[in-house]
Amino acid sequence: MIFLELVLQNFGPYSGRQVINLDPRKDEYLRPIILLGGMNGGGKTTLMDAIRLALYGHRAQCSTRGNLSYNDFLNQCVNSKANPAEKTRIELVFEHIEDDKPVKYRIVRTWEKNPKDGKDSLGILGDDDTWPVDSLVNTWDDYIENLLPLGISNLFLFDGEQVRNLAEQESPPLIVIEAIRGLLGLELSDRLAVDLEILVNRKRKEMADNKDLANIEEIEKRLTQQQEDYLVIEEKLAHFKNQLEELETIQREVLDKFVSEGGKIAAERNQLEQQQKEKTAAAENIRQSMCELAADVLPLKLISNLLNQVQAQGANEFRYQQVQLARDVLLERDKRLLNWLSELAIAYDKVDKINSFLANDIDNLYTANSQSELPWLLTDEESLSQLDNVRYYLQNALNTTKEKLNVLKNLEEEIINLARQVQTAAEPEAYKKLREAVEEAQNQVSEAKVNYEITRQKLAELATALDKTKKELQEYTVENIERKNKDHIITSAAKVQETLKIFREKLTLRKLNKLEEEVKNCFLYLLHKSDLVHRITIDTNSFGLFLYDFNGQPVPKHRLSAGEKQLLAIAFLWGLAKVSGHRLPVAIDTPLGRLDSSHRSNLVERYFPSASHQVILLSTDTEIGKKEVETLRENEAIAREYLLKYDSSTRQTTVVENQYFW
Repeated sequence: MIFLELVLQNFGPYSGRQVINLDPRKDEYLRPIILLGGMNGGGKTTLMDAIRLALYGHRAQCSTRGNLSYNDFLNQCVNSKANPAEKTRIELVFEHIEDDKPVKYRIVRTWEKNPKDGKDSLGILGDDDTWPVDSLVNTWDDYIENLLPLGISNLFLFDGEQVRNLAEQESPPLIVIEAIRGLLGLELSDRLAVDLEILVNRKRKEMADNKDLANIEEIEKRLTQQQEDYLVIEEKLAHFKNQLEELETIQREVLDKFVSEGGKIAAERNQLEQQQKEKTAAAENIRQSMCELAADVLPLKLISNLLNQVQAQGANEFRYQQVQLARDVLLERDKRLLNWLSELAIAYDKVDKINSFLANDIDNLYTANSQSELPWLLTDEESLSQLDNVRYYLQNALNTTKEKLNVLKNLEEEIINLARQVQTAAEPEAYKKLREAVEEAQNQVSEAKVNYEITRQKLAELATALDKTKKELQEYTVENIERKNKDHIITSAAKVQETLKIFREKLTLRKLNKLEEEVKNCFLYLLHKSDLVHRITIDTNSFGLFLYDFNGQPVPKHRLSAGEKQLLAIAFLWGLAKVSGHRLPVAIDTPLGRLDSSHRSNLVERYFPSASHQVILLSTDTEIGKKEVETLRENEAIAREYLLKYDSSTRQTTVVENQYFW
């Protein structure tokens, strides 16, 4: 099945006649995605409602209908600016395979303000849009049930809020469970069992004499009453379950308020104040030790430049003193050397050269180490050594001071943080109210759990009683009517029912085993954590999902992030569509919800192009943004793009073709 065209005329915010081509086939290639962008309140959900309304009429589960009657709902859908003489009109063209051939039908629904009899006018046009197919008009509800049953439509036409609710619940709601059973074909066996029960009861009445008939009627009356009671208690159980879920939500909100408004901090106030005292005392000890450093060598840091100059000047003067002492010693040695050379009777000119060399050498040594100014510091070696020690101790004191300053800074930040926490703690009276609100919510949840459990037990007891009555009815038939000529029908029906029960169990297990594998594969395909889940199981009654890791240990659902829960819900819907074998379009309103960037990327690249042969996406600019739409375009996944331009001054929406936000 493929949606080819949607026409809106004076419907909701869409004024006049506006046509949207939904055919995913473009340039002889199938590109599954039809992308429609619009801001919140701009008419995206209205398009989804239009598809549902065209298909199902008064049975449509439209988002804006609520508890309105069909007449009031149709009035509500009429465009506020429409000419009263013009009718509101919806047309949906679709194609599907019939007798191994593709056929097209155009569904046309029209109505005017305050329609007669509270109904719309339905018309079904054939391939050439000229010949009304009257036979389909009269049997349209049955016809569309064979193509896209209403019960499963929400599994193919859904929105992000529906996915979010499905992700947060431990098991799907009853309406979704029934849709799942229909999608997997499990309801056929139940329907056959009911038909067999009707046949058996009819044969019992035909075969029984007056006394037998009276006994059978008494048992059947009791069985009917028990079945009615069962339905009442089952409805009550569903009510208690919804009430319990609502109260648990309230309890979480109260606990969040308790924590956010200081309730938890107030409960730990003494501990926080003790920590604050300890941190303050530690900070005071550090300040005291820093004062001691300031009273010692640390003030010399203020004249560190002068100390460096003194160190340099002292070293120069000490070296100058050593040069002076060395000069005097060398002069004495040179004098002795010259006298010794004179005694050796060496030529005078050679002695004179040696004397000149020695004099120049001493002068060069003196000149290289002379000072431009006379010594004024007059320091000695011991004083220079003491100065080195002072500078060494000063550097150690500086390092210690920096470390203590860092520690003191961290302590002061911790003290400020603790003080802030103490200040935000609720006052005794406010804390008492918060605590009482938490206790009241907990008591209400406990009471709701008790009511739910009592009702569940009653339902289980009544189910046991029903089975007992059915068995009694069956035994009565076997014992008292088995001799009749038609007892083979009842006997055969009983065998068929037993076989059908086994078949139903095996069919359920087979379908669910396949569904479990598909859901797991879809979930891992969408998820960027390939090691999170190894196996997924599905409960045969509640259809709740249970996750297990590689060690076979359960993975609680609350351990998943909000984005992972939504991906799990989408994987569940995707797996259902695959296992069902139905080739149906998928339409998604607000598809990305609160997913983070990695989950959003996986959904855009992996789910949307593969969800179905036709995927209609209704998105805001913050969901499928510039990056996401460019990715889809690069992958050639988009067949058509539309922008829903909403004029807030006129409250009208216009469909712009071949355009998106970017």
